[in-house]
Amino acid sequence: MKELESCRLCRRNCSVNRLKGETGYCRSSLDIKLARASLHLWEEPPLSMGKGSGTVFFSNCNFSCVFCQNYKISQEGIGKDISIERLSEIFLNLQHKGANNINLVTPTSYVPQIIEALKTSKKEGLTIPIVYNTNSYENIETIKSLSGLIDIYLPDIKYYSDKYAVKYSNAPNYFDTAKKAALEMFNQVGDIELSPDGIMKKGVIIRHLMLPGLLFDSKKILDFVYNTFKNRVYLSLMNQYTPFYKSSDYKEIDRKISRKSYDALIDYALSIGIEKGFIQEDETQSESFIPDFDLTGI
Repeated sequence: MKELESCRLCRRNCSVNRLKGETGYCRSSLDIKLARASLHLWEEPPLSMGKGSGTVFFSNCNFSCVFCQNYKISQEGIGKDISIERLSEIFLNLQHKGANNINLVTPTSYVPQIIEALKTSKKEGLTIPIVYNTNSYENIETIKSLSGLIDIYLPDIKYYSDKYAVKYSNAPNYFDTAKKAALEMFNQVGDIELSPDGIMKKGVIIRHLMLPGLLFDSKKILDFVYNTFKNRVYLSLMNQYTPFYKSSDYKEIDRKISRKSYDALIDYALSIGIEKGFIQEDETQSESFIPDFDLTGI
């Protein structure tokens, strides 16, 4: 846990000593805090078909998204402190329930602890793929430390322009950071691999949540994805943005995505050559798709 003596896991580089209980931007200390661990059916199909993805929701976040739909755990700290040993047990329990994978949601703040838990659970019989589900605002050394332990990377690339990254998530130098992280992720796991029944075993899915009024910014992200990876990764275009948390303070994003804008982004993706991807239907713009952070499975 030496990394926690002067924590620089993410781009914030707070350098606090979490071993002594100090906390930085994300408010995480030494203990692991979880809000939910359960089978989840609403991830991309290769992750959640059948019995579902074994999602483990970590509390606290190194982002401050004004529209965060999970703000109760990301910003308000709802969750329960657990040990590394308990986290390992949770991984094995989800495998026993038939999960396709272990899906680590917002894990950046706890990477050293996760590494130890994965090593333990793999020794005790954990065999399903491990998914690293992140906002991509982490230092490259953090991603490198996961080499050999992660099978599927699920990075979200939220913004191209720093103007919007700072305004809506207080995340300066976001795209440059996320770009480097995505490249390292692909270097580790390579091309997509599926089982005979279509369940993802290895590879990268890059997510992009479209925001109201930012079609041009979204197109820049698609340009990067295709020019860099061609069709060797999946691209997941998400229209599920729903005004939450503090979004009412920002009138330009205090509304849902229009079907016209989303269709325009899909058309653009096809026009530049993107062939491997996922899109969403309109009914995803609903609070009903947000899990209850009630400590289930913890």
